Amino acid sequence: MIWFYCASLLPFVLIMGGVLFGGAWSWAALITITLGAAVLDVMRYRPNAPHKTSGSLLLALVGASHFSTLLLVLARIPDVPLAEALPLALAAALAFGQISHPAAHEMIHNSARPLRHLGRAVYGSLLLGHHASAHMRVHHVHVGTDQDPNSAPRGMGFYRFFLRAWIGSFLAGAQAETTARRRQSPSPHWLTHPYVGHFLWAALTLSVAGFSGPFGLIACLGICLYAQAQVFLADYVQHYGLRRAIRSVGKPEPVGPQHSWNAPHWYSAAMMLNAPRHSHHHMAPRTPFPALELTPQMPTLPYSLPVMAVIALVPPVWRRLMARQINQLGRPRSQ
Repeated sequence: MIWFYCASLLPFVLIMGGVLFGGAWSWAALITITLGAAVLDVMRYRPNAPHKTSGSLLLALVGASHFSTLLLVLARIPDVPLAEALPLALAAALAFGQISHPAAHEMIHNSARPLRHLGRAVYGSLLLGHHASAHMRVHHVHVGTDQDPNSAPRGMGFYRFFLRAWIGSFLAGAQAETTARRRQSPSPHWLTHPYVGHFLWAALTLSVAGFSGPFGLIACLGICLYAQAQVFLADYVQHYGLRRAIRSVGKPEPVGPQHSWNAPHWYSAAMMLNAPRHSHHHMAPRTPFPALELTPQMPTLPYSLPVMAVIALVPPVWRRLMARQINQLGRPRSQ
């Protein structure tokens, strides 16, 4: 478990160092979460072994680090020179999208109510609170089908997917939450609707950013948008082109190991709290992230998840690369 702690918390430490001390700290944070992660993945390819622990302490630490970093960045970035503000903002957005997001994702699945609330708060602070609702009530139910806006069909480019998934998950999540509330109570009070909480967290985040002036507000919107792109890139890459077969009764087949893309790379997996082990998560959503496993039946990406996310930003290259991967799924391994 030591590598989970080191890889997931180090970027936050470096970002806070960039806020407090400036200089090389900001660039060190950005390099660590980008080039550093890619190099370390290549240097040691062997996947991390599963651990039979809950990981709850690390989730809480990442949640605390997220809010501490967010507050520091929003408060100080208007006073930082542009040469340091740019890498600082990019590093923060990447950390929020590639570390805070996997942690929040784990927390909203957790059985402990405080962690579930913390996970929703993290998404709300990124102006993406509805993801907590849509992920649980839409994505896990309809993954790999046309009913899931976060499962990209083969051929769809990321930029088109981003817009479709953002709007589609917002609307589908709201409808699913409303339906669930009506099943529990014939006339639930509108103030208890989860989307009210999502909006309140977004309003609080923007209000805090506003105290730093117009530049602070613009920086907040830019950081949150880039972090949101990381969230949707993960969904895009991990489910691209993989569809569940529809049975004769009109219902999709059960979710299996073949319905998510996975990556075995050790450092990015530790940094992202085993998010690249996505098939196991969909098959057993309550399994703690340290215990997630990889099996030969699970489709494997040719490169690490962060590297594949970068490739997805160039749709023609992405489509050619993934066409080969998808076409190989049905072939015998000897070929």
